[in-house]
Amino acid sequence: MDDNAIVKPQTPHTINSPWREFWSGMYNMIPLCLSVIPWGILAGSMAIQSGLTVGQSIGMSVILFAGAAQLVTLGLLSSGASIISIIISIFFITSQHFLYGLTLREYVAKFKIHRRIPIGFLLTDELFALSCAKNKKQPLTSSYLIGAGLCFYLCWNLFSLIGILMASKIPNLADYHLDFSIIATFITIIVPMIKKISVLCGVCFSLISSMLLSYFHIEGAIIISGIGGMFFSVFISRLIKEPA
Repeated sequence: MDDNAIVKPQTPHTINSPWREFWSGMYNMIPLCLSVIPWGILAGSMAIQSGLTVGQSIGMSVILFAGAAQLVTLGLLSSGASIISIIISIFFITSQHFLYGLTLREYVAKFKIHRRIPIGFLLTDELFALSCAKNKKQPLTSSYLIGAGLCFYLCWNLFSLIGILMASKIPNLADYHLDFSIIATFITIIVPMIKKISVLCGVCFSLISSMLLSYFHIEGAIIISGIGGMFFSVFISRLIKEPA
């Protein structure tokens, strides 16, 4: 496997072999895959309960691979929403990927196109969080990102399949609120990354903003809160003249 390591400026490092990086990415993603268990089961179950066939349900997870967007799509389909409504809703739900792409662009821009395409397809909230944590210690490599993303992709499809098979056995899985697991997982990711006052202020701003905007049913609450939190964090950093 030909790997393209992106060297962070003025950062000494040791480049591991491509396969070592690949398996390292898979290994590091395993703890985050715990959130996929209830999340994937719920998605698979909802697909069947929404009227999709087994083949369509499997294809949705294999091809779409969109997590929360899948759940929203299935809910809208069940309620008889129009295609336009579904497209607009999914656009806002997945719009944080624009931020992810812009953030990672500095590190993946020099990868060959056949590497960037799978990384783009496999990019999830979990892969983004893992790549940010990894990049603070070592330079990101395409093998690492693909390995981590593929691990999450396989787990998602495995537990989606289990949910599809369980749909007829345990109806109304959504009533068990299994989707809360994704929130619990991200708390464990975000908290260790808060090491500065400005970052803490940005996180608090995003949290409060997202709750308020969601309460008033503002479309794009997550993306608006995320961008607002970043600007607020920069503002606080400059206000208190926080060292880099």
